[in-house]
Amino acid sequence: MPLSLRALRLSAALVCLAVPSLSYAQGAPMGGPGQVTEVGVMELTESDVPVSTTMPGRAVAKEQTEIRPRVEGVIKEIAYTPGRRVQEGDLLFRLDSETYEAALASAEAALDSAKATLSTAQAAYDRYAKLEGVGASTSDLESARATLAQAKASVKSAEADLQQAQLDLERVEIRSPIAGIPDVPVYSVGSLVTANQSDALTTVTRLNPIYVDVSESSARRMRIGELFEAGALTPGRELDVALTLENGEVYGRKGTLVSPGVTVSTTTGSIDSRFEFDNSEHKIMPGQFLRVEVVFGTTRGILVPQRATTRQSDGTLTAFIAEDGTAHQVTLSYSGTAENAWVVTDGVEVGDMIILDGLTNLKDGAEITTVPVTINEVGVVEDIVSTESETQSEAE
Repeated sequence: MPLSLRALRLSAALVCLAVPSLSYAQGAPMGGPGQVTEVGVMELTESDVPVSTTMPGRAVAKEQTEIRPRVEGVIKEIAYTPGRRVQEGDLLFRLDSETYEAALASAEAALDSAKATLSTAQAAYDRYAKLEGVGASTSDLESARATLAQAKASVKSAEADLQQAQLDLERVEIRSPIAGIPDVPVYSVGSLVTANQSDALTTVTRLNPIYVDVSESSARRMRIGELFEAGALTPGRELDVALTLENGEVYGRKGTLVSPGVTVSTTTGSIDSRFEFDNSEHKIMPGQFLRVEVVFGTTRGILVPQRATTRQSDGTLTAFIAEDGTAHQVTLSYSGTAENAWVVTDGVEVGDMIILDGLTNLKDGAEITTVPVTINEVGVVEDIVSTESETQSEAE
């Protein structure tokens, strides 16, 4: 399709504008001799810096139980749906009960028989006791007493057998001991299972809330304690605990410390701690690898934006500051990161003008002119003048 005249004129104009720019760029590299480079600068200030640490962790169910039969039998019914929540006491499996019903009836009959025998023995003993010395010998009385004691013991034994038969019959109904989510059954209807077998029928897991276990260096915990004691670290109103999921997503619920850990591993030198998180949406599953960030408090420090720094080949971190129309390269020491910035402990001071923009090909000692800039909410460097003008225009 032929271009319109207006489009052709626009294309020609863009070409004409591009050619001088290209020639200028090739003729005078930025920061070269005789070239004054315009750079964007921001004044460094001291601010409250969060002191935090990130630790690897594993999700652990608050409650998890393996379901095993306590009596032998054939599975007649699987009464739950895998993945659907069950309450404590809900029926999971039912075994064939015929054998245990018969055993219960037999135990009841045995108890009745034992009670009848006891009644006879009691009557015989009472009779010999009345006739002792006049119509019954001492040996007859002792024999009656022994028979009575044996009858009483038989009744107690029959009562215990009856109680066991009742328990066995109740145990053909296998119920959940906790509220949670049951897994798929390992056995199917018709399978023969035995009492206290090694293989579980299924597993029930409570997913909400959920624990996350982490390991922390004992040396790091000591350093944090020293900062608190020295007054260099101000504790927050409460411990700020954030969680990052396996996919990099920051979890929307904060955690609480439930077990701070009081022993140090002799093999790893670490302390195991446990945090609890709300998991009502079941986004976290036991066994998942997670990252826990704990903010212990805040300290005063200088934040240097990471975009203003360069990592040299020897590993040192450098940046440029503007002073008296000249760019000076400085080497930075830092203690950590916060808000996409380095927490700098040496190399710059409060009031220094850090160079954020115009760093391409910038050399130490290069002549510069400075423009005040800032970093907006999305991380883009903007001229402060332009930002103020836009704000005024919006107000008008």
